Amino acid sequence: MKKISIIIPVYNEAAALLSNLPLLQNFRAAGHELIVVEGGENGDGGARFAHWVDHWVISEAGRAKQMNAGAQLAMGDVLLFLHIDTLLPEEGLAPIEEAFKRLGCVWGRYDVRLSGKRAVFRVIEFMINLRSRVSGVATGDQAIFIRRSLFKQLGGFPDIPLMEDVAISKLLRSKAAPVCLRSKVTTSSRRWEKHGVLRTIFLMWKIRALYFFGVAPSKLHGMYATKDAQKHKA
Repeated sequence: MKKISIIIPVYNEAAALLSNLPLLQNFRAAGHELIVVEGGENGDGGARFAHWVDHWVISEAGRAKQMNAGAQLAMGDVLLFLHIDTLLPEEGLAPIEEAFKRLGCVWGRYDVRLSGKRAVFRVIEFMINLRSRVSGVATGDQAIFIRRSLFKQLGGFPDIPLMEDVAISKLLRSKAAPVCLRSKVTTSSRRWEKHGVLRTIFLMWKIRALYFFGVAPSKLHGMYATKDAQKHKA
């Protein structure tokens, strides 16, 4: 398998970029590709962080738009969509490479671990991973990876302001079941800690239920944005 293109959408994430981009440099050294897509025309991150990436892209804000913009430039056989507050496991990209070599993989995701130390986070992450295995639907926090040719065939992420990970999972699932890696990425638990565990669980399940029953993602995004205006994920 040829190189993997790691695509990271960001929006006002200077601190996380400063902390986490250096951790990805060994993958660039191994021949993989790192693309950061900054949302908003006024972004100035390229001047500060361009030496740590292969491409720094300015795009219209919106996670789906940003990830699609990054994918247009990607040269890797596989696209890995990584949140800037999500850290790859110690074994890095090796599980993805192994999956594509031996399992006939066309898409998949890692298991996720929340960064918080409280026992409740172990329960939450277990349920997230279990739900994903049962449903065949991945979340953005699980670092979704897709063969580039299939991503292009499907037209990329649906251009919606929220639930783009669920939407593309359903498209991908119609082609093949995901490979659900046991290796765990670690994602920030800050939204749970900021808004409260029970409140966050209720909000996320409410949004997913409304999406299932056909409520427009634009309306759901408005609900989510009132809880956390700086984040664009559910």
